[in-house]
Amino acid sequence: MPEWLSGVVLSRFARHIGTMTVSEHQHALPQRGDLSLAAAEAMKAHGEQWTEMRAAVFGALCELKTPSSAYDVAELVSQKLGRRVAANSVYRILDLFVAQNIALRIESCNAYVPNAHPGCMHDCIFLICDACGSVEHLDEDSVGQSVRSIASGQGFAPMRPLIEVHGRCGTCLNEMPD
Repeated sequence: MPEWLSGVVLSRFARHIGTMTVSEHQHALPQRGDLSLAAAEAMKAHGEQWTEMRAAVFGALCELKTPSSAYDVAELVSQKLGRRVAANSVYRILDLFVAQNIALRIESCNAYVPNAHPGCMHDCIFLICDACGSVEHLDEDSVGQSVRSIASGQGFAPMRPLIEVHGRCGTCLNEMPD
């Protein structure tokens, strides 16, 4: 693994770990560099390899401060590896990460964030600040269950509800003039 990945700092997740809720159970969330290890273990548990390129893409996704596009990730990986990495290659890796639950896709922004607990499957609520671009990821299975029930009542077979709420975060609300 490249040396630069070993020191990936996940400050944006450290700030949100205390606000995540899990309605079904409590579990420990990986801290800092342990997230890369947890992601690698989750991939291997599903029979997938944790290659140097996948590690580089995950490391870049963690290092970026806001939800990131494949192009953002490709640019950072290219800088770190010292060679051009195509965005379409990064898209394929990110799609695999989403399928294996080690990254989450924010549909309305066409952006990705690392999953703070890749070994667990929960329904997501994203709180997206339209002012600063920050995203708070909450796990809330009870809301997802309500969405499933409503969808099922309409003869629809729901897979995994994803709820995105746009607005302003507490920091931006506090910075607004009275």
